[in-house]
Amino acid sequence: MLGRIFTVGGYTLLSRLTGFARDIMLAAILGAGPVADAFFVALRLPNHFRAIFAEGAFNAAFVPAYAHVQGGRGPASARLFSNRIFTLLFLSQVILLVVAWLFMPQAISVLAPGFSEDAEQRKLAIELTRITFPYLLLITLVTLYGGMLNVAHRFASAAAAPVFLNLAMMMTLALAAFFPSAGHAAAWGVLISGFLQFFLLAGDLARHGGLPRFARPRLDQDVRAFFRTLGPATLGSMGTQVALFADTIIATFLPAGALSALYYADRLNQLPIGVIGIAIGTVLLPEMSRRLTADDHAGAAKSQRRAFDFTLLFSIPFVAAFLTVPDVIMRAMFARGAFSRADAAAAGATLAAYAVGLIPFVMIRSAVATFYARKDTATPVKAALTGVAVNVALKVALMGTLAQIGLALATAIGAWINLLLVLGFAVRRGYLELDREWLKSLAKFAISGIVLAAALWLTAQFANAYFAQMKTFRDELALLLLMVSGLFVYGFCILLLFGRGWISRLIRG
Repeated sequence: MLGRIFTVGGYTLLSRLTGFARDIMLAAILGAGPVADAFFVALRLPNHFRAIFAEGAFNAAFVPAYAHVQGGRGPASARLFSNRIFTLLFLSQVILLVVAWLFMPQAISVLAPGFSEDAEQRKLAIELTRITFPYLLLITLVTLYGGMLNVAHRFASAAAAPVFLNLAMMMTLALAAFFPSAGHAAAWGVLISGFLQFFLLAGDLARHGGLPRFARPRLDQDVRAFFRTLGPATLGSMGTQVALFADTIIATFLPAGALSALYYADRLNQLPIGVIGIAIGTVLLPEMSRRLTADDHAGAAKSQRRAFDFTLLFSIPFVAAFLTVPDVIMRAMFARGAFSRADAAAAGATLAAYAVGLIPFVMIRSAVATFYARKDTATPVKAALTGVAVNVALKVALMGTLAQIGLALATAIGAWINLLLVLGFAVRRGYLELDREWLKSLAKFAISGIVLAAALWLTAQFANAYFAQMKTFRDELALLLLMVSGLFVYGFCILLLFGRGWISRLIRG
């Protein structure tokens, strides 16, 4: 399990690093003005649908179902099941694509009503979204192929695929002079990346299991069971995306640059979510599904507990850094070209608000795995929708005084409610035991985080004074110093509080 986590996490880290390179280019070329806001709307629309129907609901329903069919009745039945799901998935996405192309002006009116006052920005958003929306069809098939490979314990290609999004966008942004605008260049990069990711996953699956083919749709027992779990999973994923839709809609009414501040803050916030939370959750779900199919409930519980420990171990440093030195991070990463230091300050404050909810952001995939592995997608929906209701209510309440910072803070609070309810449901069902030993570990992680946050704040004060006279690379050097000192302090705290024995047991499993 550990090796697979590092495989997914390593490729996800590569994806995030190339993503930062892409975002540096975006910030320098697009800045944080009207064209940037129009592009981010065009990027968000297919991404919202992808998160609802593909990576969110589909993965939660398909991976356990496919693992159960393959483990219970063999490869032939699993292949027939995947063929039927592939056919239904492809047809539904083609229909959605046609409808979206035809009614894109109406979709933009709903998603970005604030653009109605600027006819040129609205027109640009419609054009760019028509370019990016076919990406949804391609990435949905990529998700299906990735799920099949994950059940076969092949995680590398699915984890590496997002790298192509970053490379394709950097390529088209470098050629932005040949497009009508830099927004058009970025949008075409998104679409090109969809084809690259599709061919990568299709090639891997063709070599190690065979691509699903078109088959006459039939609602047999397996397909009906899949849709019974897909429905609640879709509601759960939709709840989260409704909150993100609310972010986009509300931000279009805020001053220019609010959407961009949300985007760049979320990009940094997504680094630990992707590298830690999603990577561990991706490996944990098929692992728990396999153990529960074999009636190994103790092994499934042990795998989940280990996933929680890994998640907290690697995410605490990000929480400490994002809360104490977000301004330094934003200036070092993006404050160049068209992206000003004022833009970095706005994005940094937004990042700190997101960081309030970073722990539940990274833990939720591992927390819901105990339900999804049992084909129970309904219970997490109750928690998700409750969190979303609080989230949206707080967005409306906070947007007037805190602007996009209020939107991020509301998202963080909603995430905490979602996680705490999921854990409560799991404990009540007997799926999870929060024993004294684990509560002691939580206290040790909290102490380590507080010590690290204090060390980062003090280091930032020193760096601000020591590098004050430098005209170039001041923030970059300050960030490097923060990383080195933070690594030393956090490593010392973990070793002192947990001991070498705990670390060895965590690694060995």
